[in-house]
Amino acid sequence: FGHAKGAFTGAVRAHEGLFRAAHGGTLFLDEIGEIPLALQVKLLRALQEKSIRPVGAEVEYEVDVRILAATNKDLDVEVAAERFRSDLFYRLNVIHIRLPPLRERREDIPLLVEENLARAARELRKPVRAVSEEAMNWLLAYDYPGNVRELMNLIDRAVTLASGSEITRAELPAEGARAGASLGNLADLPLDRALDQL
Repeated sequence: FGHAKGAFTGAVRAHEGLFRAAHGGTLFLDEIGEIPLALQVKLLRALQEKSIRPVGAEVEYEVDVRILAATNKDLDVEVAAERFRSDLFYRLNVIHIRLPPLRERREDIPLLVEENLARAARELRKPVRAVSEEAMNWLLAYDYPGNVRELMNLIDRAVTLASGSEITRAELPAEGARAGASLGNLADLPLDRALDQL
């Protein structure tokens, strides 16, 4: 919602906020199911009144914003448990689009691998440009309980461990092991064995 200059300690200049910045366009609210009830009330008011008042401001600003919201929670369950306001849910739930988990759309995996491989190689400054056939077969068969974020983590891990220009099966977790689980198990081992595994 933004704030006025001097609205609180450290507010050395005014900040217009995301609603005003998105005026005439689209505002994406990720993980909408995580926002606290007090903020849900303010968000509902902004959507109903089509105006916002920055913290410390004496005036309201009209905002014309299309809202896209995403969540990994079942908001019907959250509403029933009174953790998500039903009036906000119905205001947001005009068109519901269900994006299936990655394990239900395996045809997307090669494209996501390619995109994230390029990103990870660039960020980590490594010359990794390809994925071996065996590694790709493993990536296609894996169930991804952590969805796309887990795939990104696997690619980051594999690029970090890769010694050449290609990700091989050796840079991927053991069969059935989740990408982060193997590191968690290291805490239970003596230091020399943990370092050998790592």
